[in-house]
Order: sequence, then C-alpha cells, then structure tokens
Amino acid sequence: MGFLHLFIVNKSGGLILHRPLGPSAPKIGTNEWLRIGSTFHSLHAIAAEASPKRLPGNKNPAGADDGIEEIQGGGIILKCLQTRTGIKFVLTAEPGTPDMDTVLREIYVLYADCALKDPFYELEMPIRCELFTNAIDGLIERVAVEGVGKAR
Repeated sequence: MGFLHLFIVNKSGGLILHRPLGPSAPKIGTNEWLRIGSTFHSLHAIAAEASPKRLPGNKNPAGADDGIEEIQGGGIILKCLQTRTGIKFVLTAEPGTPDMDTVLREIYVLYADCALKDPFYELEMPIRCELFTNAIDGLIERVAVEGVGKAR
C-alpha cells in the first residue's frame, strides 16, 4: 500500500504539476504526463456532461458538474478532487491505501498556502515552487509513518 503519483491539471486541461510519490511509482516521461493530464481532463469533462444524475451540492443547473471522482483498476486507484476554480488534484495509489480523500484535501491546502502565496507563481502555469513540493514530500512521509489523522 502506498501513494504512486500526484498530478495537478488546470481548468484548461494543461498539466501544471506531476510528481512521483513513492519508490514503486512507475517511471513516466514528461510527454506522457502531458498526454495523461489532458486526457484525464477530457474524460472528466465528458463524464460530467454524460452523467444523468445531479450529485448533492452541484451548482450547475444543467446537469452534473462533478465528473470523475474515483477510478479503480487492476493494481491502481485514482482519486480526483476538483476545486471550485476547476483545478483538478489527482492522486494515484496502490489498492488498499487509506484516506486518499483526506490526503487530497491536505494537498489542496498546501497548494493554497504555498503555491498561491508565492509572488512569482502565475495561475494556470506550471508550479515551480520548492516550498510546495517540499511540503508535499513532508506530508507523504508523515502519512506513511504516522497515518493521516496524525499528519497535520
């Protein structure tokens, strides 16, 4: 059990961060990550439009705006947290990894605290904030050692 990758996609479908989170994470090249990010964004949009059911808290009167929240496959779980501004935080992990939703929310808080407060960061652009990447690494290490409840 463990986290594999984190990738963040902007509201236009551009990949703004990709980061391996563990030693068992597959090695994926930059071009493939760009393709994965844009493909996930497209699938997320299609799922949101094709969904016949409005989920609780949905603000879109025309239909569901939630898109993909979780995908489970052979040997991998993918969880997505879409913010109100359209940024998607996507976390992949091995099956059985607990509290992925909590970790995604904590990564979102780190993004707001570190990347968005960086005076040199521009919205929708790739995240090149060392404070943010170090905070993510620290969070993943704490979660691996102590569990989610004590990682704060």
